[in-house]
Amino acid sequence: MKKEVFIVLYNIRSAYNVGAIFRTADACGVNKIYLTGYTPAPTNEFGIASSSIAKSALGAEKNVSWQKVKSISTILNKLKKAGCQIVAIEQSENSVDYKKVKLKYPCVFILGEEVKGLTKNILAKCDVVSEIPMEGKKESLNVSVAFGVALYRMLNI
Repeated sequence: MKKEVFIVLYNIRSAYNVGAIFRTADACGVNKIYLTGYTPAPTNEFGIASSSIAKSALGAEKNVSWQKVKSISTILNKLKKAGCQIVAIEQSENSVDYKKVKLKYPCVFILGEEVKGLTKNILAKCDVVSEIPMEGKKESLNVSVAFGVALYRMLNI
């Protein structure tokens, strides 16, 4: 039986990051991506494809199911009610090393805006806040890179 994995993207501004996340999600067998806030979608309301997302997704945006959702709270409540474990990939004072996270399926990974990340209100809705330790001078990775690092490790791929 395939393990159910969902992704919630909140206020990701770069269409290139969204495309890269779709590509990694396809490689990891993600079931569905929920696009919230101002996160761009692979197609607009008229069905016109985003060339920026298509450029970095390389067709993965056609393979992974996705849905544009207005409210992150609404989708998180729905997924939690369906029994999903909610896992944020974010730096915070209460975060745990991503290598120590024990997943329970179905699970949801949440990624936030490239600079500001996820709000405290969103983090409060999560079962786990996982962080990738940084050993260099920079404090964080690009959101699409962090997504790839975290998913491959936490899903044991």
